[in-house]
Amino acid sequence: MTYSIASYPIPRHRPFDPRIFFASILFILVGAAFSYSQISVTSAETFTVDDAPDQEVVCYGKTVIVKTRAKGVLAIGGDVIVEGRVTGDVAAVGGSIIQRDGAYIGGDVFAVGGAYRPENPNPLREEGRETVMYAGYEEEIRDLSQNPSSLFSPHFSLAFLAQRILSVLFWFVVSLGLATLAPGAVSRAIARFQLSTLKIVAIGTAAFLITTVGVVGSLNVLPNPLGVVFGMMAFVLLMLAYVFGRVALNVSVGKLLQKYLFADKYASEALAILIGVLAWTLLLSIPYVWPIALFTLFATGVGLVLTARSQGSWQV
Repeated sequence: MTYSIASYPIPRHRPFDPRIFFASILFILVGAAFSYSQISVTSAETFTVDDAPDQEVVCYGKTVIVKTRAKGVLAIGGDVIVEGRVTGDVAAVGGSIIQRDGAYIGGDVFAVGGAYRPENPNPLREEGRETVMYAGYEEEIRDLSQNPSSLFSPHFSLAFLAQRILSVLFWFVVSLGLATLAPGAVSRAIARFQLSTLKIVAIGTAAFLITTVGVVGSLNVLPNPLGVVFGMMAFVLLMLAYVFGRVALNVSVGKLLQKYLFADKYASEALAILIGVLAWTLLLSIPYVWPIALFTLFATGVGLVLTARSQGSWQV
């Protein structure tokens, strides 16, 4: 039996008008340019700890300087400079940890997006304590820590544009390949989504939230090896569901836009997939909108997988 990607009757719209199309693109680009504008962050402030032997110091977006004593230090988006004594752990996210000559750190040292830089080759440390460093993306993590909203409104740059182009190429190849290898599964998924959109999204959302809570709970209840295995299995299954849902929505949205933009002039399935990929990539690039779109893709993918039935149950 041979399958093909199903098409669905849609009311005929007026012929494609290039002026409306290019005006819409220009409007989107201008809006995106204004959305990507960011407020510059001033130089990091400094928080000085004179003598707090029983205090856990936590600072956000500031450089912490320990003059005399402190129990522990955590700096997010700033450096930690130890000039005195810290009896506990010292951690910096998006910053570096600097230990002056003669300073003492009694706990572990964690530097994410930075480095641990002692001035003395043999720093005063408690024996047996660990040093964990991840020095990549220091500026990016620092900027994200000081301006969390940038996570939902990324900066527009050549690198950002290149990533989106690669994303379009990747998802076009994946969608075209999956639609060619398993056209029946993709067609039935599109039919289920269009017939029961709210049901699919609701089931996927509930399953996604239950899986997330289950993974977090397993890490706290189960032994570490079992918790890690359960978490990895859940992650792999969610990613597979995301890929399947993304492909189904690429084809579905692409066919809808193809019918609207080109009427019946171009019926190429490859063109429909390309249009759908471009539409979703653009939607996932809009500031403050992409988290909702990403969650929708996850929920839809999980819902489509959970509502999948045998081949004879769905007539396409």
